[in-house]
Amino acid sequence: MSSIATSVQTAGRAVGSKTTPGPILLMGPPGAGKGTQAKELIKLWGVPQISTGDLLRANVAQGTPLGRIAKEIIGRGELVPDTLVNDMVAVRLLKPDTINGYILDGFPRTIGQADWLDDRLAAQPEALPVVAVSIKVNYNQLLRRITGRRNCPVCHTIYNVYVNPPKVEGFCDIEGAALIQRDDDTEVVFKERMRAYEALTAPVMEHYRALGRFAEVDGDRPIDKIAAEIVVAVERLRR
Repeated sequence: MSSIATSVQTAGRAVGSKTTPGPILLMGPPGAGKGTQAKELIKLWGVPQISTGDLLRANVAQGTPLGRIAKEIIGRGELVPDTLVNDMVAVRLLKPDTINGYILDGFPRTIGQADWLDDRLAAQPEALPVVAVSIKVNYNQLLRRITGRRNCPVCHTIYNVYVNPPKVEGFCDIEGAALIQRDDDTEVVFKERMRAYEALTAPVMEHYRALGRFAEVDGDRPIDKIAAEIVVAVERLRR
């Protein structure tokens, strides 16, 4: 068992052994560490992560009826409508691995999607409602995490010039290859992503806050501490 999972179970032992997690919407701005935290929660609870981006790509690749419709819409340069995304999520939620819960990634992204999901779950007597947990990180810290990232093109090791720099500036410790910065790891792109995130997610946050199913955790701490706080928050929201 990883040290993170051990810390999570120590901090929220009742959650790991007794609490059914149900559907959890994990929120947070770019660079907040949602992916890292989702992996730890998946290991702890044995529930899947449901990403609408992954669902869309899988449906298109597999040529499902929904995927064929989505491919045609994307081919016209249009956005995939909420109704089609909802249909893909509905199909995914029928799989047996979702019975005890799942980590939602990128969905619900709009109030329309949130209302659809809430109504769908409310119509199922055995289903738990969505709880939302947001990872809050200081803006400047997020900026350093994103703009400081450097990738090795050979072994794909990720460095950060501020907190985890290579031994020789600009070169991978393992391969010696020149490190690269992704095009979307610049300050200009980061600011745009932050604006889009805030515009899209603020209404969804307020939706779940108003329902008493929302919590914030401090993301400016070690990974295991954040994970433990998420578990405790979910336990509290499930009471």
